[in-house]
Amino acid sequence: MRVRLIAVGSRMPKWVREAYEDYITRLGSGLKITLVEIEPGARSSGRPPAKAMEAEGQKLLATLRKEEYVVALDERGAEMTTRELAAWLKTRMQDGRDLAFLIGGPDGLVPEVLARSDFKWSLSRLTFPHALVRVVLAEQLYRAHGVLANHPYHRD
Repeated sequence: MRVRLIAVGSRMPKWVREAYEDYITRLGSGLKITLVEIEPGARSSGRPPAKAMEAEGQKLLATLRKEEYVVALDERGAEMTTRELAAWLKTRMQDGRDLAFLIGGPDGLVPEVLARSDFKWSLSRLTFPHALVRVVLAEQLYRAHGVLANHPYHRD
């Protein structure tokens, strides 16, 4: 199973890149994750965010593969505990379909992208800085994979 994290945003701060890479490196060959960065839509004070979101949505949809199981990170999505995420990940791994996690731009995802998604996941009811989401996602996948491998990283 191949896993892709498809994220709007291409010029992340150094701390984001380093933290993300740290968790991806820790995963090793256990779960290979590829990052695909999408250029954000143009935003300005005189331009409505909807135009930028539409452009981002088109790019995200064009990047998806037909056979991928698509997970949209969305504040209105389902929440999971770490153990629930681990069980969900195990099911996805057994299913064998490639996974694509979508992180929208600062204004979220357009309805067309959400409609294409097989699952909508909320990392938290809290609002995170846009750049932090990919780090939290990488850490949570590392943690869930560790639970499945009986690694002591996660403690209940």
